[in-house]
Amino acid sequence: MKKIFILLIASITLVALFAVFYFSLNSDSEELPSPFLGKMFPSIQGKDFYTDETIEVSDLFASNITLVNVWASWCTTCRKEHQMIMNIAENTDIQMIGIDYKDTRENGAKYLEIMGNPFDEIIFDPSGKIGMDLGVYATPETFLVNEKGVILYKHIGEIDQNVWDEKFAIHLKSIES
Repeated sequence: MKKIFILLIASITLVALFAVFYFSLNSDSEELPSPFLGKMFPSIQGKDFYTDETIEVSDLFASNITLVNVWASWCTTCRKEHQMIMNIAENTDIQMIGIDYKDTRENGAKYLEIMGNPFDEIIFDPSGKIGMDLGVYATPETFLVNEKGVILYKHIGEIDQNVWDEKFAIHLKSIES
């Protein structure tokens, strides 16, 4: 009887572990909830990428729908995404703010020189502190912020045309109407 009970407990544990692994492997990391959704963009100060002047990031949102894109020159997914970020900058009235995350100015500047600069403002975050304050754990991560500074949407990973159309455009349409 004792052996049957132990076998039953082991079987239940094995099934439970299998279920946890199965669901965690099949979950979409891009859909992880953000504690910032629907809340004001955190009050964060950063250094301007080019001038090293201190900037209050939330001051940049006045009267503008803004895309805040956390990127780095070393990030291969950021390179894949960059042309789409350029397209958004060229084809919309959305303000573009970049946060150069855990990078060097030299590498960030080379990246922008080669790939193009879609950003209206770039905040330099060499230590990753700003990223940590935003809950960033991987690049790229992108926030859509309304003109009042409220975070409407956060996307983890590459933005391509499909993601833009299905995830971001919905929020933009609701703002326009």
